[in-house]
Amino acid sequence: MTTGTRAPDAVIDAHLGQEIRRRRRELGMTQHQLADACGVRFQQIQKYESGANRIAASRLWKIARAMQTPLPSFFEGLPSERVPSASAGGLTFLER
Repeated sequence: MTTGTRAPDAVIDAHLGQEIRRRRRELGMTQHQLADACGVRFQQIQKYESGANRIAASRLWKIARAMQTPLPSFFEGLPSERVPSASAGGLTFLER
């Protein structure tokens, strides 16, 4: 990897964190409130939002539920060739 580029996983982690922060602020929810709803400390929410820590699927699901937000919405605008999409059969990937 060349200097100044980010690994694809890091880009996804940062994007998810930005989307969580955006939606949380849109709802007028504090990091403390979100953390309490998800069973973690607010510092963990800070780390998710900054992209410093990777979010487990189960935790992302809890975050989406706490914010009454469809899970796939966190992936919208992801700078990727493949984005997840919800379907009746589960999570699938769509080519862009």
